[in-house]
Amino acid sequence: MAAAQGRLSDDAGGEARNDEALRTEADATPLAFRTAVDALGTARLRPEIEIDPTKPPQRLAPFAYALEAAVVDGDEDLADGRLILLHDPAGHEAWQGSFRLVTLVRAELEPEIAADPLFPDVCWSWLTGALQARGPSYGEPSGTVTRASSHYFGGLSERRPASQIEIRASWTPREGLGGVPDTASHLAAWCDLLSQIAGLPPATPGDPSVVTLPQRRGPQPR
Repeated sequence: MAAAQGRLSDDAGGEARNDEALRTEADATPLAFRTAVDALGTARLRPEIEIDPTKPPQRLAPFAYALEAAVVDGDEDLADGRLILLHDPAGHEAWQGSFRLVTLVRAELEPEIAADPLFPDVCWSWLTGALQARGPSYGEPSGTVTRASSHYFGGLSERRPASQIEIRASWTPREGLGGVPDTASHLAAWCDLLSQIAGLPPATPGDPSVVTLPQRRGPQPR
């Protein structure tokens, strides 16, 4: 399993041994997967979105890479989520391809908004609409939209009721040249979903505050 980050020993000998193991594992990582991960670094993101690599799940596919993100306004997180890129070089029947994107997105909502019976449909349309607007080819979408409400009693009765929306979804990014999907466009669409669920206004075309991800190292073995 290819993980998102390597962890090196503090001692020099351990570092040398782990560096060698990292190189060996990296050589065994399919080129299509390495290219797809590298392409994530070319996506242009809004400044309100803070994003970092994180440890991916270990048993969903032979190779995996994960990002976590939050939409931040000052000290407040308006929404957060995780996006996981999976790859099985042998292909996967349920995916209808060799790559799969899996996501979890969450946000706090005003109770009256969460109570709208059509709101789950709206949330799902934000995902599919973002993908259509960004233009990457995809298929086999599936997922759930869940609403949860909390009401406080006793010593907590002064707190206002709180509601949360959670979107769990997955889809297959269609492979392009060299068997590599356009992961940058998929990431940009996912960040559009995050921005919408956080309540941010749409970014204007050519907005200079929209920037590319900081360059980072590619997938590394754990």
